[in-house]
Amino acid sequence: MKFALFIITKLFDYLYIGLVLLNFLYILQPCREELYGYRKQTEGASCLKGTDSGGADRSELSKGFISQLERNLTSPSIATLMDILQCLGTTIGEFFTEEPEEQIVFGTQDYFEKVDPEYNNEIKWIIPNAQKNTMEPILLTLKAGGSTYPDTPHEGEEFGYILKGSVSIHLGKKTYHAKKGESFYYTADKKHYLSSKNGAMLIWVSSPPSF
Repeated sequence: MKFALFIITKLFDYLYIGLVLLNFLYILQPCREELYGYRKQTEGASCLKGTDSGGADRSELSKGFISQLERNLTSPSIATLMDILQCLGTTIGEFFTEEPEEQIVFGTQDYFEKVDPEYNNEIKWIIPNAQKNTMEPILLTLKAGGSTYPDTPHEGEEFGYILKGSVSIHLGKKTYHAKKGESFYYTADKKHYLSSKNGAMLIWVSSPPSF
């Protein structure tokens, strides 16, 4: 019985070691792809045939060795991998770190909504965290008799496109009017706000962000 348990334990040990080795070979695949691109640029990986800081010849980093890596015929040791990454001008941490993909398209699930009963309006921030960008768009709904909070003069410009209804643009001491299908554009160096007698919906953009 003890002998059988010993055999089973050893089998599990070998299985674990095999899984670790397979995982190591898998994570080295990007290294081969990076090396292939690097070799194209350097015509034979001349950097990888250089010498280390101690002057020792890196004989294992020959053209033949790099070629075997590219064709999945061999895998580098940890020390060799570190030498390769040093020649590529990066570190092992940077090499295996994936940069998050930039979001390009946004849907309703990304919106942040705020209802202001005092001014009878509804604001939807349609691009999340737009405050860090160059411009900030919102979807503004003004109910009948609604308006936006009067904004003090600030640096930048603002643009709007009317989707429904009509709005009054109060800019300093002047008032302008725009209806569905029309747009407005102004420098925000005066006190400004929007209002609507019968209700409206519009895209409103501020650059830099100020909403």
